Amino acid sequence: MHNHTYVDRGIIKWAPFDALVGFGGILSEMRYNMFKREKPVLSDDQFDDLNRKINLAFHMQIEIQVTYFSDGYMKTTCGYIKKIDSVNRMILLAHYERIQADDIIDINLQDTSI
Repeated sequence: MHNHTYVDRGIIKWAPFDALVGFGGILSEMRYNMFKREKPVLSDDQFDDLNRKINLAFHMQIEIQVTYFSDGYMKTTCGYIKKIDSVNRMILLAHYERIQADDIIDINLQDTSI
């Protein structure tokens, strides 16, 4: 009589695609790339409005919500503008997040009295 010890392979038996090295990563990358979009083109009026809001928020220290374009996706962040870097065309938020001015799509001032 043979005494066999059962060895449970655990999650391995339920993850057949993980046997193909990197397959999970490839699927994630394909999903990421599938939903990418082109950057919206803003009008001159929209640029002027963004510029006005940036300057107002900076000088009055108003918190902003910024919608910006990054790698095919629209992203949103909030904060106070710590610095406007006109040489590199970017804004630096108080929590040290840098956003390229050309990537900004929309800005909402969080102070509703303005």
